[in-house]
Amino acid sequence: MPVTDSIADYLTRLRNAGQAKNKTTDIPYSTQKENISKLLVEKGYIKNYTVITSDRFPFIRVELKYGSNGTFAIKEITRVSKPGRRVYEGKDLRKYLGGLGLLILSTSKGILTDKEAREQGVGGEVLFRIL
Repeated sequence: MPVTDSIADYLTRLRNAGQAKNKTTDIPYSTQKENISKLLVEKGYIKNYTVITSDRFPFIRVELKYGSNGTFAIKEITRVSKPGRRVYEGKDLRKYLGGLGLLILSTSKGILTDKEAREQGVGGEVLFRIL
């Protein structure tokens, strides 16, 4: 079945795998999803990811991260900009939850967090928020 919103599919796969306490999850590959995975590794929300190229189609294997008591590292992950309603923020970006959470943006300089976008003085499409 074709997916109309691949970012929402990515987030749902992460959320479902975390709730099921899976160690890894496989996600269909795209460059944007690889960049998001790289950012989530840098910020400590997932352990690691690897791009696996198979005969049929490439995919990203994401290793999920859990706390010492077995809780999933991602408490909340929510899609903001959707295909039916795009959400954009200018360069005067506000902090999400006073800096406790992150907004992930697609900017002209790539996939950035809200803090990085403020530092670089760019705005863009708000892909999702994570806590």
